[in-house]
Amino acid sequence: MKINFSTKVSQDYLSVKNGFDQTLFTKLSPPFPPVKLQRFDGSEIGDMVSLELNFFLFRQRWTSEITDSHTDDSEYFFVDEGVELPFFLKKWKHKHRIIKEGSHSIIRDEVEFDAGSGLLSLLLYPALYLQFAYRKPIYKKVFA
Repeated sequence: MKINFSTKVSQDYLSVKNGFDQTLFTKLSPPFPPVKLQRFDGSEIGDMVSLELNFFLFRQRWTSEITDSHTDDSEYFFVDEGVELPFFLKKWKHKHRIIKEGSHSIIRDEVEFDAGSGLLSLLLYPALYLQFAYRKPIYKKVFA
């Protein structure tokens, strides 16, 4: 399944690129499930990000590796791919794009995920979509 979510922000794309750091990552974590950041190397190829998701009755580790990163005159992007995922996900690939639009930017989250079955993927879709919708006002505030 795929989720694409775009947010227009006021800052130029290179300023937004520089703001994609551990502080922003922490702000983007939704209230549920509570997330404990265990490792954050950055967003360059080979960097790792590891989280612990607390579902109260159980905890799940989510570790992703940055597998691609690129900057040019019109865009910056990096890709994280799941290497250790919660039990309900079998595949995760998230391309974070920051696209130049004049003196502004578009932050575009492009996600591909698979839960192992079509039905479970469909059931997860609304929850994952809401996780990205949660980011929109945070992006707008941070990159005003």
